[in-house]
Amino acid sequence: MKSILKPLLMVATIVLGSMVGAAAPAWALVELNVNKGNVEPLPIAITDFQGGDALGAQISQIVTADLKRSGLFAPIDKSAFIEKISNPDAAPRFDDWKVINAQALVTGSVSKEADGRIRAQYRLWDTFAGQQMAGEQFFANDANQRRVAHIIADAIYERLTGEKGYFDTRVVFIDESGAKNARKKRLAIMDQDGANVRYLSDGRSIVLTPRFSPNRQEITYMSYESGQPRVYLLQIETGQRELVGNFPGMTFAPRFSPDGQKVIMSLLRDDGNSNIFAMDLRSRSTTRLTNSTAIDTSPSYSPDGSKVVFTSDRGGRAQIYVMGADGSGQTRISFGDGVYSTPVWSPRGDLIAFTKQTGGEFQIGVMKTDGSGERILSSGFQQEGPTWAPNGRVLMFFRDSNGGPKLISVDLTGRNEQPIPTANFASDPAWSPLLE
Repeated sequence: MKSILKPLLMVATIVLGSMVGAAAPAWALVELNVNKGNVEPLPIAITDFQGGDALGAQISQIVTADLKRSGLFAPIDKSAFIEKISNPDAAPRFDDWKVINAQALVTGSVSKEADGRIRAQYRLWDTFAGQQMAGEQFFANDANQRRVAHIIADAIYERLTGEKGYFDTRVVFIDESGAKNARKKRLAIMDQDGANVRYLSDGRSIVLTPRFSPNRQEITYMSYESGQPRVYLLQIETGQRELVGNFPGMTFAPRFSPDGQKVIMSLLRDDGNSNIFAMDLRSRSTTRLTNSTAIDTSPSYSPDGSKVVFTSDRGGRAQIYVMGADGSGQTRISFGDGVYSTPVWSPRGDLIAFTKQTGGEFQIGVMKTDGSGERILSSGFQQEGPTWAPNGRVLMFFRDSNGGPKLISVDLTGRNEQPIPTANFASDPAWSPLLE
């Protein structure tokens, strides 16, 4: 058996062997092709995990919600289940699941170990092939109960789609509360489904544009506590904070390089021009990457760190440009009507997400890295700020509605748009990499 220990977060996994014969070749088992243009959601039955009192049902509910929200799975209502699973380790009666068209079945159990840890295990079954597709067990402390459910959902997602999941992730964002003319803005972090909200600032100063470091435990953001926007680094777990640099003028839109060694940002000088600079976080030395009389802003690295996408109005209105990480070869790639902003490179490296304002509305879209193949995924009133899930299949952004902004997710088809629940108004989301 393979065992993986994650001491920092107290989560361990062990692969469970198949209970029904030898593993079948991959082509014989149910699977989703997420690269097709139109994917029909896969009917899947997810039973309540046995034991653990209410915890088993809670884990099942979180797994169900994760998979349903992805738009790729259609969980079957439990009232339709014929077989009542009493032993999640035994082979189910496959005919009972085929008759309700459950192409995949998830069973599982939860128990408490003598040392106080929780043990959760699941098995994924292909009902039509009559075989187990996957099975693992996890050990975690009480603080990681929800994480276990997200990890299980990720494992199921990956086994059935061939793509990495994105459920065991967090989102940092700006929590907004109070009257519109006196809005209190706090830096906050939550699970990707809106649970486990924690505040990282007290709201006494306006904070904007938080972004994750590749190391997952550090974010960069802007704060107006000195009266001018300044860029800070914050250690999420310890709360330790430091100023990136005291630059003349105003700093905007900071983002990390893929290796976490640099922060790239735009600096506004007294002449009204904004240019893009990169700072080495070790030496604190800065390198100027653009030198134009226009407004160059919103830089974002490609996942391999070799290129940077940004917006500039050097052509008369804001469009999207790409350049080398050293500032070389600055090339315009967008030529559509309207004004483009907030470009973000996909973690897969194949697409660039953006905000576009045209015809009185705001659009969230994607284009290939050469500017071709532009597609609009969502249109609405005052929506902007896309951020990528770590698997590059889903975007999150914020939309102003009913007096304030709310967080929304949408997949690359544009057909699966989902609200993200937050207690207050919320803006400026940034998705973390997968947790470890």
